[in-house]
Amino acid sequence: MTFIKSIQTSENKIILKQLGKPAPELLITDQECISIAFLDTETTGVNRANDKIIELALKVATFEKSSGMIISIDQVYESFNEPGEEISKEITLLTGINNDMVQGQSIDWEMVNTILKDTEIIVAHNASFDRAFVDKHSSVSPTKLWACSINDIDWLGRGFSSSKQELLCYWHGFYFEAHRAMNDVDALIHLLTHSSYDVDRPVLELIENSQKPTYVIFATNFNYDPVKKNTVKANKYKWNAGDKIWYKNVNFDNLESEKEWLTEAIYDFHFEGRVEEINPIDKYKL
Repeated sequence: MTFIKSIQTSENKIILKQLGKPAPELLITDQECISIAFLDTETTGVNRANDKIIELALKVATFEKSSGMIISIDQVYESFNEPGEEISKEITLLTGINNDMVQGQSIDWEMVNTILKDTEIIVAHNASFDRAFVDKHSSVSPTKLWACSINDIDWLGRGFSSSKQELLCYWHGFYFEAHRAMNDVDALIHLLTHSSYDVDRPVLELIENSQKPTYVIFATNFNYDPVKKNTVKANKYKWNAGDKIWYKNVNFDNLESEKEWLTEAIYDFHFEGRVEEINPIDKYKL
């Protein structure tokens, strides 16, 4: 377990601070800036095809690209959404959101589109999950570059053994009421711009990596073998039931090493898989 060096301690105990609202750090700059929308959804479950949004939060901030410092908080939007079905007890226990809170409420998707259209990047923690829900309703979201604060930041390289948002926040010295959409958004902004980083703020790494293409490797042309199946599964390959094929998304830096691994583990030293490049805009689409 890794904590940042600046965390306060007392009698061998870690002191956590309660999260405050993100605020501008610079009032003016002559450097190039970038507009980023931070987004979070709470849903009736984790099935991206059938479950529904019950809460959405969106906060747009302008950043100085050279430092990653916040110049301004530009737009804020949050809304409950009645899903048209009962919210389960498990989801209420997780989020605190019940059926009475969402009754008669709906997300103003025109407002969401208006806010998103002038932003350059949409950021979420586990972007493929949130994007799957938002893309169904927003005409702007599918055209935008999305970034993921799990996959587009090397948390392990920064010394943290997990990319779970709550743990990362604890390890950075603060806590918040998780699984409410705006709380999660505020916590993410605070995490990516944490004052412990004099240089190389996580938000800068995220911006850089969001614009790089990724690749999908398809483990084609190998006959069913239970040992090989377990091997690719253990190496985080996913099964596409429709095409009946194992696949894995990798970034450019890991592409060649992944091909080498697949060649040795599956193909007996002759690569027979298939590689396709994913446009950055399509990176976190299903």
